[in-house]
Amino acid sequence: MKITARAILAAVVVSAMSLLSSVASAQQPPSAGALAAARQLLELKGAFSVYTGAVPGTVENIKSQLLQANVTYQKDLNEVAAKLRQDLQGRDAEIGNEMARQYATDFSEQELKDLLTFYKSPLGKRLLEQEPKTIAASLQFMRDWGARFADEVDGKFHVEMKNRGKPIQ
Repeated sequence: MKITARAILAAVVVSAMSLLSSVASAQQPPSAGALAAARQLLELKGAFSVYTGAVPGTVENIKSQLLQANVTYQKDLNEVAAKLRQDLQGRDAEIGNEMARQYATDFSEQELKDLLTFYKSPLGKRLLEQEPKTIAASLQFMRDWGARFADEVDGKFHVEMKNRGKPIQ
Protein backbone atom coordinates (compact mmCIF):
# COMPACT_ATOMS: atom_id res chain seq x y z
CA MET A 1 0.00 0.00 0.00
CA LYS A 2 1.39 3.32 -1.05
CA ILE A 3 0.91 6.27 1.33
CA THR A 4 0.77 9.55 -0.51
CA ALA A 5 1.69 12.96 0.76
CA ARG A 6 -1.95 13.93 0.32
CA ALA A 7 -3.07 11.09 2.64
CA ILE A 8 -0.51 12.09 5.25
CA LEU A 9 -1.58 15.73 5.03
CA ALA A 10 -5.24 14.74 5.34
CA ALA A 11 -4.47 12.65 8.44
CA VAL A 12 -2.53 15.53 10.00
CA VAL A 13 -5.35 17.99 9.27
CA VAL A 14 -7.98 15.65 10.72
CA SER A 15 -5.84 15.06 13.84
CA ALA A 16 -5.23 18.78 14.30
CA MET A 17 -8.92 19.58 13.89
CA SER A 18 -9.81 16.88 16.40
CA LEU A 19 -7.25 18.21 18.87
CA LEU A 20 -8.42 21.81 18.43
CA SER A 21 -12.01 20.70 18.87
CA SER A 22 -11.24 18.90 22.13
CA VAL A 23 -9.20 21.87 23.41
CA ALA A 24 -11.99 24.29 22.50
CA SER A 25 -14.62 22.16 24.20
CA ALA A 26 -12.40 21.82 27.28
CA GLN A 27 -12.24 25.61 27.46
CA GLN A 28 -16.00 26.05 27.31
CA PRO A 29 -17.31 27.47 30.57
CA PRO A 30 -19.51 25.05 32.46
CA SER A 31 -23.26 25.45 32.06
CA ALA A 32 -25.35 27.22 34.68
CA GLY A 33 -27.03 23.90 35.45
CA ALA A 34 -23.69 22.19 36.00
CA LEU A 35 -22.54 25.02 38.27
CA ALA A 36 -25.78 24.86 40.27
CA ALA A 37 -25.49 21.07 40.64
CA ALA A 38 -21.83 21.42 41.65
CA ARG A 39 -22.75 24.00 44.30
CA GLN A 40 -25.48 21.72 45.66
CA LEU A 41 -23.05 18.81 45.77
CA LEU A 42 -20.40 20.83 47.57
CA GLU A 43 -22.95 22.16 50.04
CA LEU A 44 -24.25 18.65 50.69
CA LYS A 45 -20.71 17.42 51.29
CA GLY A 46 -19.97 20.32 53.64
CA ALA A 47 -17.09 21.45 51.45
CA PHE A 48 -17.76 25.14 51.94
CA SER A 49 -16.84 24.84 55.61
CA VAL A 50 -13.25 24.20 54.50
CA TYR A 51 -12.62 27.88 53.94
CA THR A 52 -14.76 29.31 56.74
CA GLY A 53 -12.70 31.97 58.44
CA ALA A 54 -10.26 32.37 55.55
CA VAL A 55 -10.73 36.14 55.35
CA PRO A 56 -10.45 37.02 59.04
CA GLY A 57 -7.72 34.41 59.48
CA THR A 58 -5.64 35.90 56.69
CA VAL A 59 -6.15 39.43 57.98
CA GLU A 60 -5.12 38.32 61.48
CA ASN A 61 -2.03 36.46 60.21
CA ILE A 62 -0.83 39.45 58.19
CA LYS A 63 -1.51 41.80 61.10
CA SER A 64 0.52 39.52 63.42
CA GLN A 65 3.43 39.49 60.98
CA LEU A 66 3.33 43.26 60.66
CA LEU A 67 3.17 43.67 64.44
CA GLN A 68 6.44 41.78 64.88
CA ALA A 69 8.31 44.47 62.99
CA ASN A 70 6.06 47.39 63.97
CA VAL A 71 5.20 46.94 67.65
CA THR A 72 4.61 50.65 68.16
CA TYR A 73 1.78 50.56 65.59
CA GLN A 74 -0.26 47.94 67.45
CA LYS A 75 -3.31 50.18 67.98
CA ASP A 76 -3.34 51.31 64.35
CA LEU A 77 -2.78 47.80 63.00
CA ASN A 78 -5.64 46.47 65.16
CA GLU A 79 -7.91 49.21 63.78
CA VAL A 80 -6.85 48.52 60.19
CA ALA A 81 -7.37 44.78 60.74
CA ALA A 82 -10.92 45.39 61.97
CA LYS A 83 -11.61 47.59 58.94
CA LEU A 84 -10.15 45.04 56.51
CA ARG A 85 -12.14 42.19 58.06
CA GLN A 86 -15.28 44.25 57.42
CA ASP A 87 -14.24 45.46 53.94
CA LEU A 88 -13.18 42.01 52.74
CA GLN A 89 -16.06 40.10 54.27
CA GLY A 90 -17.51 37.68 51.75
CA ARG A 91 -14.39 37.42 49.59
CA ASP A 92 -14.09 33.80 50.69
CA ALA A 93 -17.02 33.11 48.36
CA GLU A 94 -14.43 33.26 45.57
CA ILE A 95 -13.09 29.96 46.91
CA GLY A 96 -16.52 28.33 46.82
CA ASN A 97 -17.19 29.65 43.34
CA GLU A 98 -13.92 28.19 42.07
CA MET A 99 -14.57 24.86 43.78
CA ALA A 100 -17.97 24.69 42.07
CA ARG A 101 -16.42 25.69 38.73
CA GLN A 102 -13.82 22.94 39.08
CA TYR A 103 -16.48 20.31 39.78
CA ALA A 104 -18.66 21.62 36.94
CA THR A 105 -15.64 21.45 34.62
CA ASP A 106 -14.50 17.99 35.71
CA PHE A 107 -17.97 16.39 35.74
CA SER A 108 -20.87 16.70 33.34
CA GLU A 109 -24.12 18.19 34.56
CA GLN A 110 -25.72 14.75 34.47
CA GLU A 111 -22.86 13.21 36.46
CA LEU A 112 -23.24 15.94 39.08
CA LYS A 113 -26.97 15.30 39.27
CA ASP A 114 -26.29 11.56 39.63
CA LEU A 115 -23.84 12.31 42.44
CA LEU A 116 -26.46 14.46 44.15
CA THR A 117 -28.95 11.63 43.88
CA PHE A 118 -26.41 9.26 45.38
CA TYR A 119 -25.46 11.56 48.28
CA LYS A 120 -29.16 12.08 49.07
CA SER A 121 -29.74 8.30 49.17
CA PRO A 122 -29.45 6.40 52.47
CA LEU A 123 -26.04 5.02 51.48
CA GLY A 124 -24.85 8.45 50.35
CA LYS A 125 -25.99 10.00 53.63
CA ARG A 126 -24.19 7.25 55.53
CA LEU A 127 -21.04 7.90 53.50
CA LEU A 128 -21.21 11.62 54.28
CA GLU A 129 -21.60 10.83 57.96
CA GLN A 130 -19.03 8.04 58.21
CA GLU A 131 -16.32 9.06 55.75
CA PRO A 132 -14.68 11.74 57.94
CA LYS A 133 -14.38 9.20 60.77
CA THR A 134 -13.00 6.57 58.41
CA ILE A 135 -10.46 8.98 56.96
CA ALA A 136 -9.41 10.14 60.44
CA ALA A 137 -8.95 6.54 61.60
CA SER A 138 -6.98 5.74 58.44
CA LEU A 139 -4.72 8.76 58.93
CA GLN A 140 -4.12 7.81 62.57
CA PHE A 141 -3.22 4.26 61.47
CA MET A 142 -0.78 5.68 58.89
CA ARG A 143 0.88 7.89 61.53
CA ASP A 144 1.16 4.96 63.98
CA TRP A 145 2.36 2.59 61.25
CA GLY A 146 4.92 5.15 60.09
CA ALA A 147 6.32 5.51 63.62
CA ARG A 148 6.52 1.72 64.11
CA PHE A 149 8.04 1.20 60.68
CA ALA A 150 10.61 3.96 61.25
CA ASP A 151 11.62 2.29 64.55
CA GLU A 152 11.95 -1.04 62.72
CA VAL A 153 14.10 0.48 59.96
CA ASP A 154 16.21 2.31 62.54
CA GLY A 155 16.79 -0.99 64.37
CA LYS A 156 17.79 -2.71 61.14
CA PHE A 157 20.29 0.08 60.37
CA HIS A 158 21.84 -0.40 63.81
CA VAL A 159 22.07 -4.19 63.40
CA GLU A 160 23.54 -3.97 59.90
CA MET A 161 26.08 -1.33 60.90
CA LYS A 162 27.04 -3.34 64.01
CA ASN A 163 27.51 -6.42 61.79
CA ARG A 164 29.92 -4.34 59.70
CA GLY A 165 31.85 -3.43 62.83
CA LYS A 166 30.68 0.18 62.68
CA PRO A 167 28.09 0.59 65.44
CA ILE A 168 26.08 3.77 65.31
CA GLN A 169 24.40 5.66 68.12
